[in-house]
Amino acid sequence: MATNSINTLHDLDQTVGSDLSASSTGDLMTATGTQRSQQRVLRRLLTSPGDYVFHPAYGAGLPKMIGNITDVARIRALIRAQLRTEASVAHHPEPSIDIRPLADGVAVSIQYVDATQQQPVSLSFTVQP
Repeated sequence: MATNSINTLHDLDQTVGSDLSASSTGDLMTATGTQRSQQRVLRRLLTSPGDYVFHPAYGAGLPKMIGNITDVARIRALIRAQLRTEASVAHHPEPSIDIRPLADGVAVSIQYVDATQQQPVSLSFTVQP
């Protein structure tokens, strides 16, 4: 019996700020499921609008929002708006977003439901200028 792979989407395995991942045989690895969703969310939040030539409005540009005065409410609102546009994030229940100011940036923790897998996902990362 053949499996239907049309519902299993693959992206190249690449976390923002890192190189593409290669297998032990040298093939490029792919990311699926929760890993794919987490990579897509990180890419969207850390990419500045205008960085993708063919999609100039794509991205939140979080690193540019970090400076001497950290507006936690504004950062949370921007993250929430960007998550609503990400296909891998379910709209219900609403994602939970926690932001903690740090001496040199912010710590972000997001809990959401993966829209494809219907599984809860936790994603934590820091943003620095």
